[in-house]
Amino acid sequence: MKKNTEKQVIRLYIWGAVVSFLLIVFDQWTKYLAVTKLKDQASFVILQGVFELHYLENQGAAFGVLQGKKLFFICITILMIIVLAYIFGKIPFEKHFYPLQAICIALFAGAIGNLIDRVMHDYVIDFFYFSLINFPVFNVADIYLTCSIALFIILLLFYYKEDDLDYLSACILPWKNKE
Repeated sequence: MKKNTEKQVIRLYIWGAVVSFLLIVFDQWTKYLAVTKLKDQASFVILQGVFELHYLENQGAAFGVLQGKKLFFICITILMIIVLAYIFGKIPFEKHFYPLQAICIALFAGAIGNLIDRVMHDYVIDFFYFSLINFPVFNVADIYLTCSIALFIILLLFYYKEDDLDYLSACILPWKNKE
């Protein structure tokens, strides 16, 4: 098993921080626009009966579950960020595993984007609404999270082989390291 060098890990963290920062800035900018253009306004219809921009202050999670559990969400998010940062630095610095690093960056940015809202406002600002299927209102950070998880599942099912997963677990889990 080839471990990442200290230089590779530092480079990886710098790269991840820069990309995460840009993704978070984009998420926060779209939420700012939602507040300034959509709050206290009628929904802005993009495609009648299909998609609209609809301002919503969500104090819970997806589908409105766990409303008002701010402290719970903050604690879970901080734990998730710590675990993601650890895993991110342990993923082998090899082209074959770049998609996993990208997933970690997007998950990190999505978690931080919604954490900022919870800490600053006590709610998450949502504004995308698929009225066709009455899908819960969501935001850019939610897109980062959802797409990352979907991509992760696809990679596990169709791209990474059992040997890749064994290799990854040996890199990430210290008790599996047989060096």
